[in-house]
Amino acid sequence: MGVKATSKKVITREEWEKRLNDVKIRKEDMNKLVMNFLVTEGYVEAAEKFRMESGTEPDIDLATISDRMAVKKAVQCGNVDDAIEKVNDLNPEILDTNPQLFFHLQQQRLIELIRNGKIEEALEFAQEELAPRGEENQTFLEELERTVSLLAFEDVSNCPLGELLDISQRLKTASEVNAAILTSQSHEKDPKLPSLLKMLIWAQNQLDEKAAYPRINNLSNATLEDPTV
Repeated sequence: MGVKATSKKVITREEWEKRLNDVKIRKEDMNKLVMNFLVTEGYVEAAEKFRMESGTEPDIDLATISDRMAVKKAVQCGNVDDAIEKVNDLNPEILDTNPQLFFHLQQQRLIELIRNGKIEEALEFAQEELAPRGEENQTFLEELERTVSLLAFEDVSNCPLGELLDISQRLKTASEVNAAILTSQSHEKDPKLPSLLKMLIWAQNQLDEKAAYPRINNLSNATLEDPTV
């Protein structure tokens, strides 16, 4: 019994480019996408330069980007006390209304104490600052127990929970703080551009099932590649 062949529609480069050219995208919209990316990711100097060159106004005060990046950098460097102080200077309500974020910052502070070998100080901090929050929230309690477990190992870098001491843990906490500050400023937590690129990949994958067409395989240069039949 033969297998029924399914033939795909073939769209030539000329036809595809004509279709693309028929889609009108305003330059202002493209500029807003770029500005949104620069603001969200914290490229303050590039955002200022782009504003002057394109006339595109950001939707938040660019001065606040430097403050937000200073908080993010403080967490990434392990200076959690400094980060908390800077967040409160920006907007005290951020931590008051986000108990999970505040717990994660305090957890990061505990991790830094353990990293620096300040065992007694770490135990005292865990008991006084984090344990009461763990009593109110089961998830917090589990995270606290995992973190305190680091103290049971002489060589914490090679223990099963060593990932808590990895730089990725700092970056995770820093990203959470960054997102909370953006939300408090009525700004999206994530830039729109990566989401659009994900949509492009999804749309191409859907279209692959029905047609052969010039597709973009390399997003970095957006080159159309001839269809393979």
